[in-house]
Order: sequence, then C-alpha cells, then structure tokens
Amino acid sequence: MALAATLLLCLVTAVSDGDTLHADCDGGEVLTVRVHAIDAPEAGQAQGRNARRLLARLTLHREVELRCVDRDRYGRAVCAVQVPPPEDPDAAPSMDAGEAMLEAGLAWWYRQYADAQTAAARRRYAAAEARARRARVGLWKAVDPTPPWQWRREQREAGSAASGDAH
Repeated sequence: MALAATLLLCLVTAVSDGDTLHADCDGGEVLTVRVHAIDAPEAGQAQGRNARRLLARLTLHREVELRCVDRDRYGRAVCAVQVPPPEDPDAAPSMDAGEAMLEAGLAWWYRQYADAQTAAARRRYAAAEARARRARVGLWKAVDPTPPWQWRREQREAGSAASGDAH
C-alpha cells in the first residue's frame, strides 16, 4: 500500500500502548498504526498505563478515519487518527486522537515529525501540549518527566551495559 496521503476507514480492534493501535480497514486490510506526531509514555514509565487507557477509550471498537503519511522502521502505518467525539460515539470521526492525547497530558508532541503535519495541526498540537503543561495534568504532574525516546535509549544502554558485565 502506498501511504502518501492515504485515507482509510477502519475499526480499531486493539490498543497496544498510548500511541499504537491495530485496525481492520475497508478492503480487509489489517494495520498496526502508530499515531502520527505524538510519543506516549511507555508501559514501564509513569503515566504509560494511563496513556494506553485513554487511547483505548477514544478508539477501541470504534470506526476511525486514518490519514496515513508514512511507515515507520517497524513497518507500522504512521497515521493521523480521527475518532468520533466521546460525547457521541456513533457520530462521524471528527476529533484528532493525537491532539486529545496531548490535551490530556498523556503524550509529547513529537516535533521531529511536525513537518509532515499541516500548519494548522502543528498549531493545535503545540497549543494542546502547552495547555497540558500549564495545567500540570498527566505526565506534566512530574517536575521533569522523562520523554519516551530518552527512556527507551536509557533502557537500551542499561541492557547493553548489563550484557557487557556478564562477559
């Protein structure tokens, strides 16, 4: 599948963590999806379980609209995810799940991928993260929360150091 600006309607069947879900799409395609332009805490991090719970509450067993822009190094489709608003789960997808994760303070705006967003989406994402930081909600309750990309690097380095000590 060419992912350049691909728009898909899908049913979310599972949520792995705060930025990864699984979906059955029109035409029978099954996708593992990385939510575009956010990075949520990992399961082993503070707020990781809360991030997964929120993404599940927003998407699980719901029809969503995926605007896929790329594939990541793990082969996942990288997509903006539009969901029905929580107050009307049977409505058409009209709420940005990534923005909702930022607003709740359960993800970082992944700025290194912002160039693939529209200018309007970049403004919304920046504002949502800033509001969450000011309100000190979710991961922003901590004075200096560790971003997931840093946490993953530290885990890899700790694993390398531990395996190096074993020899």
